Amino acid sequence: MNGIVNIHKEKGYTSHDVVNIVRRITKCKAGHTGTLDPNATGVLPVCLGRATKIADYIMADDKEYVAQVIFGAATDTQDTTGEIVDRKPVDVDMHKVYNVLPQFVGQITQIPPMYSAIKVDGKKLYEYARQGTEIERKARHITIHAIEVLAEHLPESIRIRVACSKGTYIRTLCTDLGAALGTAAHMGELVRTKSGGFCLENSITLAQLEELTVAGQLQQNVISIESALAHFPKINISSHADKWLKNGNKIPVGFVSCDKLQDGVEYLAFDASGSLAGIYVATGDGHIKPKVVLF
Repeated sequence: MNGIVNIHKEKGYTSHDVVNIVRRITKCKAGHTGTLDPNATGVLPVCLGRATKIADYIMADDKEYVAQVIFGAATDTQDTTGEIVDRKPVDVDMHKVYNVLPQFVGQITQIPPMYSAIKVDGKKLYEYARQGTEIERKARHITIHAIEVLAEHLPESIRIRVACSKGTYIRTLCTDLGAALGTAAHMGELVRTKSGGFCLENSITLAQLEELTVAGQLQQNVISIESALAHFPKINISSHADKWLKNGNKIPVGFVSCDKLQDGVEYLAFDASGSLAGIYVATGDGHIKPKVVLF
């Protein structure tokens, strides 16, 4: 079985837990497409079989989250699982919130939290944090496409929807938002509502996955690789190039059916029978070369 299952991760599971359970249920090779903290819930696409080769492409897609911002206290983990490290009075109203939100929209920089899986010198930051060691982190460029306030329960909290790029730490956004409002803050509940084209409304729980598998209905709930990468331009490769295609070699553009190949552009390549062969890129030297082979 090759494709992606859109799992609704429930609270208490790590992303690796989910992958292991999916692997056990489906008896397939599996891999996730971007971690969700154990306390977070929501969309976690899991790749099966050959689809594990395109996990990075799905991981690179934009995300959408719904998060609770809790005012008045900061924690060492920037969420409710951590120890409170600072308390500040809260003098926040919605006028102030709407005034500061625009500074967080667009391309901005974030300093990743110490409690994260980013590696420094081969060791994850959270491992340093658990030892009480603070490591200097470089600011990262991320993009916030939009922030919408969904609910307000001031002075205690607000709930926001955030559309953002890969690599955005919503915990850090909540903390930084509190600082911009002159108080301390941390993240409460977090739900990932979208990951690329995968939405919460179309996700299934692990229990539902098992039910579908037992009933022999899992295939209907697996999104094909082609569907997941439908935004890629497509090319067809002549049967005369089958040997090169199946060996993962460069292929002369004369064997490629396409109006105009653009150098550096990645294409979904199909063989003469219409089967998806992989992701190929035009090299500018009269060839296309494989980035991902999907035979």
